Amino acid sequence: MLGEVFCAYFLLAFLLFYGGSPGIEKVKKQDAQRRPWYGKGLRFECQRCGNCCRGEPGDVWVTTKEIGSISSYMKESPDGFARKYLRKVGRRTSLLEFRNGDCIMYSNGCRVYKARPKQCRTFPFWSSNLKGRNAWEELKEFCPGVDRGRLHTMHEIEQQRLGE
Repeated sequence: MLGEVFCAYFLLAFLLFYGGSPGIEKVKKQDAQRRPWYGKGLRFECQRCGNCCRGEPGDVWVTTKEIGSISSYMKESPDGFARKYLRKVGRRTSLLEFRNGDCIMYSNGCRVYKARPKQCRTFPFWSSNLKGRNAWEELKEFCPGVDRGRLHTMHEIEQQRLGE
C-alpha cells in the first residue's frame, strides 16, 4: 500500500516536473481543433463606404423593437415610420430600398447608424462570411473594412452573431 502511494506520488511529481500530463496536451489540442478558423479573432473597422447598404436589392429585416428604436431616433411615430420606410415580406418586415438597390436609410452614410438594425450591426460577422477563410477573403473585395482596424476576438464575434 505504501509502495503504491509512493509510486503515484513519484509519477505525479515526474509529470509536473517534466511538462505535465500528456492528457492535458491532448485536451488543449482538441480544444484548438474545435475552435472555428477565426479562433484568434478577425480585424474589422467600418470605413463607412456604404457598399453593404447600396447597389443590390435585398431585405434588411427589422423587429418591432428595432422599429421603435429607429423611429424614436428619427423622431417619428412607429406608425408614421412604418408607412414611409417599411414593407412586409411574408410575415417579416424589411426596410424599403430604392430602385437601384440602395437602402432607404442610406444618404451619403447611414441616416440611422446609431439605431441601425441587428442585421446591419452584425455585418460583416454573418455566418455566410465566416463559413471559411475563403469567404472572408472574398469579402475583402467588397468591403474595405475587412482585415483593418482593431482585432475582434472570437468571443466578441460570436456575441455579435447572436445579437448580444
